[in-house]
Amino acid sequence: MKCDERWNVEELKFLEEQGVNPRMIEEVRMYREEFPVDEAVRYRVVRPLIPFYGKEILEMAIAALLQGENLLLTGSKATGKNVLAENLAYIFNRPSYNISFHVNTSSADLIGTDTFVDNQVQLRKGSIYLCAQYGGFGILDEVNMAKNDAVSVLHATLDYRRSIDVPGYDKIMLHPAARFIGTMNYGYAGTKELNEALVSRFMVIDMPAQNHDTLQKVFHDFFPDGKEDAMEQLIGLFLDLQLKAQNGEISTKALDLRGMLAAVKTIRCGLSPALAVRMGIVNKSFDAFEKEIIDDVVMTRIPEDWTEADIFA
Repeated sequence: MKCDERWNVEELKFLEEQGVNPRMIEEVRMYREEFPVDEAVRYRVVRPLIPFYGKEILEMAIAALLQGENLLLTGSKATGKNVLAENLAYIFNRPSYNISFHVNTSSADLIGTDTFVDNQVQLRKGSIYLCAQYGGFGILDEVNMAKNDAVSVLHATLDYRRSIDVPGYDKIMLHPAARFIGTMNYGYAGTKELNEALVSRFMVIDMPAQNHDTLQKVFHDFFPDGKEDAMEQLIGLFLDLQLKAQNGEISTKALDLRGMLAAVKTIRCGLSPALAVRMGIVNKSFDAFEKEIIDDVVMTRIPEDWTEADIFA
């Protein structure tokens, strides 16, 4: 069954296939029935491109969200933090609001700012405000990139008060279905330690590195007609690069599952696998020495003379 066919049947069927606790699945079903999506934001309920595989991680995340908690997903690049966040929003049938944090993120970016409409001052609502209003899932991407004074405005939003104080306007209470999922990488340029006050408002999941079984399921979903030997080489390539990144031999720039999947898609157009992987993986690095290392790893897995016929049945 193809990836999009799987999601078209029934979202919760996917959880059953992974052996997720039936009681949790039933509670998710009840949650979805209790909190129907407002038609004004139905377009924000988006099917994920990549399904998330991992029974234990899913059960931890679902249990926390069902109990009204917020989640913080930590880990290295390519561990599936954003994929999990997108899948959770879809599993719970909630509109999603993606907020990408950076060093210049301000409280006004999150909550809203004044603007002129018909010669009157009105509040232009920010993503956090809209998430609270419509009961969405707010995905706080790279939350440890922002300055502490910017995210401190979220303290009342993320704790038991579940409210937002908007300067110059009334306080609003969060919709009972609203949840927030933060993601963060370790040790990258521009990142910083989150203060304890903010971390205490999340349940934290440390995301494990990708493994062979998970990647095998993803590749089978995307490429059911892929030849087994070729898929194994592509999976092996990703794991080889992941190991080199973990050992500090290369950066994580080439460790890109979306790039890998996109590269394999282009092979269907007749592009040679070697060129496809170069475009989707190798060229993600702009350092000549590192690119040479990545290219050497690719050559051990993807022969230059391979064609589309070597990848797909």
